[in-house]
Amino acid sequence: MEEKTYKDMGGSGALGMTLGIISIVFGIVSGILLIVNAGKLFSHRSKMMI
Repeated sequence: MEEKTYKDMGGSGALGMTLGIISIVFGIVSGILLIVNAGKLFSHRSKMMI
């Protein structure tokens, strides 16, 4: 019984770490994309201003 509990806890820990890594990568990628798009808007702001 204790071995099953230990295996289940190990599996949930691995799942938690995997989801944490995926969310960190997603946050970094989305932040980079936001910075790039903001840079494009700033470079073309003279064309947008009336």
